[in-house]
Amino acid sequence: MVLIKEFRIVLPMTVEEYHGAQLYSVAEASKNETGGGEGIEVIKNEPYTQEECGQSMYDGTQIKDGQYTHKIFHLASKVPAFIRWLAPKGSLEVHEKAWNAYPFCRTVVTNPDYMRENFEIKIESWHIADDMGELENVHKLPPELLAKREVIRIDIANDPVGNKDYKREEDPKLFHSEKTGRGPLTNDWKKAARPVMCAYKLVTVQFKWFLLQGRVEKFIQNGERRIFTNFHRQVFCWIDKWYGLSMEDIRAIEDKTKHELDKKRQDGEVCGTTATD
Repeated sequence: MVLIKEFRIVLPMTVEEYHGAQLYSVAEASKNETGGGEGIEVIKNEPYTQEECGQSMYDGTQIKDGQYTHKIFHLASKVPAFIRWLAPKGSLEVHEKAWNAYPFCRTVVTNPDYMRENFEIKIESWHIADDMGELENVHKLPPELLAKREVIRIDIANDPVGNKDYKREEDPKLFHSEKTGRGPLTNDWKKAARPVMCAYKLVTVQFKWFLLQGRVEKFIQNGERRIFTNFHRQVFCWIDKWYGLSMEDIRAIEDKTKHELDKKRQDGEVCGTTATD
């Protein structure tokens, strides 16, 4: 099974703002998802060169210099029950490796200790300024992959959010930024959004366990949309927390977060998003 989905998320901010906003929000969200032996472990977070990366995009262009991260996600309660029943103890860990050459980023998620080559999620992101998600093939996919791609548009203000995920303070229809004056977002907020940008997230999933393909496909489809929707609602509603931070400030926050995650994973309680079986 190979799934190819392109999520298009329009946001009321500049591409430059989103760079720091995304990094800050990843660090904060990681703390919310970590505790009681589960959550996120940061192995590496360091610069890399184009030569060290050695990877190309679909049109043959090499991925440029950027920031490399390697994280381990200790999942357990964050996967559906039918996977927990089948998977041996200790196997519910996935590795995430990312090469962030902003405004492009490639992230690869695998399960090397159990599913090995039978499972891979690749997320490739382009962040485009002054764009409403109308570019037909920003990733320059060849015709055979373009024919398989499904486009899914996410509206951070108007798309439904589950009861388990909803937080009033993270509702773009209610939030107003004191620092920027942006928000609340109305039903037709995109018509007058300035500044504006679009994140194009191409998600390619390879899964080779025949008997579970249907259930896993449904879980991944629902999970991707849920994660991208909730995360980008947070990115916008946390604007007064990240607005004005320099990249040096962000890197210091990331370093502090790494130590906090280690402590929470060992001592805290299980928290954050759980699977909807």
